[in-house]
Amino acid sequence: MALPTEPIGSIPRPPSLIQAVAAFQANKLSSEALEDEYAAALKETIARLEQTGSPVISDGEQTKSSFATYPLAGLTNLAPDGVVIPFADGHTRQLPRLTAPFRYGVHAASYLKAARAHTQRPIKQAVISASALSLLYPAQGIPGYTREAFLSDLIAEATEDIRGALDAGAANVQIDFTEARLSLKLDPSGNLLRSFVALNNQVLEAFTPEQRERIGIHVCPGGDRDSTHSADIDYASLIPELFQLNAGRFYLQMASEPDRKRVLGIIKQALQPQHLVFIGVIDPINPAIETPTEVKTRILEAAAILPVAQLGTTDDCGFAPFADDISTARDIAFSKIRARVEGNDLASHELGV
Repeated sequence: MALPTEPIGSIPRPPSLIQAVAAFQANKLSSEALEDEYAAALKETIARLEQTGSPVISDGEQTKSSFATYPLAGLTNLAPDGVVIPFADGHTRQLPRLTAPFRYGVHAASYLKAARAHTQRPIKQAVISASALSLLYPAQGIPGYTREAFLSDLIAEATEDIRGALDAGAANVQIDFTEARLSLKLDPSGNLLRSFVALNNQVLEAFTPEQRERIGIHVCPGGDRDSTHSADIDYASLIPELFQLNAGRFYLQMASEPDRKRVLGIIKQALQPQHLVFIGVIDPINPAIETPTEVKTRILEAAAILPVAQLGTTDDCGFAPFADDISTARDIAFSKIRARVEGNDLASHELGV
């Protein structure tokens, strides 16, 4: 049996879907027609992921506005002037600001159920972290709704998001924690990161040890429009705190890391026996398509440092975490995933796995 290999999540949307969303937002397309476009993109994406040979697939996040904001769909208690996230190339993304008590508008199980209609392969479901959504609450507070009350509601909703996905049949659930590295840029003392870890652990405490084996944490320096928000932050400051999270799986950006061996050594020191670590061997930001041999070399590099029994492979990040990101061609994303799968097979054979 080969080393486990999984995607992170998002796939660039078809141009027809991006155009349909824009037309809908401009009141030039009906909601029914948009739903047809979503359904077609979902079906095609799953079929193409199956064609790559990927043993575990996702829905490509085709029907999400973004990996971070899907729970906010349909909510009316939001203002547009929330936290701004700057990227290295100068562009920004802005979260909304909460104005009233918080509940999810959409839970992740709905995406899983829609994907299940098109495949029999194991499906991985990505969810957003409670710590990312904690940024919705404004610094000035909300009259009649304390931050403590908000966090209690948030923990309950984030727990239900994961539990619902597991109950709906997810092979595993990935918590997107991409703000982890960014938090060290915002607060080099590490206090913000530690508060994020503590908040996410309150969610994870709701699950049994067996369930936590199927729950993983994804971190990367961001990946949007071929730019990052925190690649300049040393992994060494993040990893010891990251592995304090009470999860069974970790999905770590590594292909684009300039000194992989050093970072792999740090991971080895933080690794516990119950952990399974998926090392990124595909760089979604680099348009060059890795060869299976290049992927194999990256895997063998990791296997020389980390226990093979605790090793898996993945992509550094999603290929289009935000729905309007067209920086990576759809065909390139599928070709990169195929290279990961084939390279994983080559390395597994060489390792005798």
